[in-house]
Amino acid sequence: MAKKNGNIIAIITMVFLFGMISFVTNLAAPLGNIWKMQPQIAGSNALGMMGNMMNFLAYAIMGIPAGNLLSKIGYKKTILAAIAVGFLGVFVQFLSGVVASFPTNFVVYLLGAFICGFSVCMLNTVVNPALKILGGARSNQYIQVGGSFNSLMGTLTPMFVGALIGQLTAQSAISDVNPLLYIAMGVFAAAFVILLFIPIEDPKAESKGEVAASPWQFRHFIFGIIAIFIYVGVEVGIPGTLNFYLSDPESGAGMDPATAASIAGFVAGTYWFLMLVGRLISTVISGKVSSRAQLTCVSAVALLLVLVAIFASPATRASMPAFTGSGFSMVNIPLSALLLVLCGLCTSVMWGTIFDLAVEGLGAATEKASGIFMAMVVGGGILPLLQNFIADKVSYMGSYWVIVCGLAFILFFALVGSRIKKA
Repeated sequence: MAKKNGNIIAIITMVFLFGMISFVTNLAAPLGNIWKMQPQIAGSNALGMMGNMMNFLAYAIMGIPAGNLLSKIGYKKTILAAIAVGFLGVFVQFLSGVVASFPTNFVVYLLGAFICGFSVCMLNTVVNPALKILGGARSNQYIQVGGSFNSLMGTLTPMFVGALIGQLTAQSAISDVNPLLYIAMGVFAAAFVILLFIPIEDPKAESKGEVAASPWQFRHFIFGIIAIFIYVGVEVGIPGTLNFYLSDPESGAGMDPATAASIAGFVAGTYWFLMLVGRLISTVISGKVSSRAQLTCVSAVALLLVLVAIFASPATRASMPAFTGSGFSMVNIPLSALLLVLCGLCTSVMWGTIFDLAVEGLGAATEKASGIFMAMVVGGGILPLLQNFIADKVSYMGSYWVIVCGLAFILFFALVGSRIKKA
């Protein structure tokens, strides 16, 4: 009975860690809004997205080593190490609001984002298999609950940051969002203490006599890791740049500067909420609709939505409910923003379907392939940085051609590149 109760507590803690993965990741773009308003950065979208870049850069460095660490020290120690690193990363970001002078405070912030990236990479590597161990026959149900909580935190994080900032000005500072950073450090600390006293057994190795081939021998896997690199960049770039676009009084979005930051955070949060809805729908239909069919449909629809958003005039408006800083009401936003928000329904199923198609037929090479996949998450840092560099040089909507190219490749992967062939 004691072991069963311990497992329940550990499962609940794992679900919260699923949320922390999303919280730490989605904190970067709204915090970048604060930094880009600083006089020394002078509104640079590329520099505003540097925190996001540092967060995802950690995946390229830690992706494969995280899997090796899991094999070497086991599940429990890896989880505890990831939580400790996460606490340190959030604390360093908090310190960036204490250090007064630029560029020191900005460098401290980027260091904190990089450390948080290490933590999130380690947590991503271990949380799914740990829930599988703890959950037993009901593990898939618990993983779905964790994924849903992950999407919920992705929804709430930009909304909370927007509400705490209020009107975005040159006087806005990281210290404005200290309440969220305190909560994050508290959750990490509590999770560490709880898991320290709960036994988590490593799975016993099963020898099936199968020799692991190299995943690089398979052409569809190579296309798959390119697709996952692009997908994470698309997933992050759509709402991140949209947040910048609606918050910027000079973007042409026609937003009231007094409420733009709050509304932008809520609009970006709605994108993540639609990802939650899409994942729940996919859970229901996946037994009947193949991964290839799902990926083909959502990539084609997303491609159409983004193309229409690029060509839509900012004068063409739409309404949606949002938090304005003092309460909820229907707000007037560009139609292009609403179309980009709807892309959340499409991107919601892309990770699972791309992974499923890319590892199909790999057999014993699947484990090696998973580590490579984790390293390719760095695309979530590189592509949004490229997109916002173009936004600085051309325009916000012009930067979404990066997203169009990415979605076109994902559609190619769904239709052609995912067919199983050796390289």
